[in-house]
Amino acid sequence: MNSSPSKTEPIGGPGRPGRIRFFLGGICALLFLADFIFPAEGHFGFDGFPGFYSLVGFLSCASLILVSKVAGFFLKAPENYYE
Repeated sequence: MNSSPSKTEPIGGPGRPGRIRFFLGGICALLFLADFIFPAEGHFGFDGFPGFYSLVGFLSCASLILVSKVAGFFLKAPENYYE
């Protein structure tokens, strides 16, 4: 068998996206747990609890995705736009 991926096969072959998500999720979990081991000093009072910056980063990313979905709905070109 040929070890190089074909043009129709995704990079890395089947099963690779699941492993990448698992790896990135593990890194995120380790960084979240590190927040309990090495607590950050809060500057404003509300940012001192463990996991605050992980939560802010996740909510920022999720809100960016939702805003882009809504913007795509309003900015969508008609199907026959280029004809």
